[in-house]
Amino acid sequence: MKHDQAFVIQLANQLMFTLSENEAREINEDFDVLLAQLDLLDDVNTENVEPMAYPFEDETDFLREDVVSHVITQDEALANVKVEDAGLIVVPKVVK
Repeated sequence: MKHDQAFVIQLANQLMFTLSENEAREINEDFDVLLAQLDLLDDVNTENVEPMAYPFEDETDFLREDVVSHVITQDEALANVKVEDAGLIVVPKVVK
């Protein structure tokens, strides 16, 4: 899958930030390098290798206990909020 500079600039605009032509070119070049590195993984022989559900052989079962140390009230949480609705914080939409 090959993308050009125009695609990178369009994607940046959809994510609500702007890129210069130079920045878009650099990102596109970096992405091409990443794709080339990912293509190298296709050459790895994974025959007779069992898939892993967990990346480590030893399972972790020594999780700490959750200890409540400081709880604030809803009024304290909403004290500095610009916009709230029914006790919830309203934030501006940042992604299409």
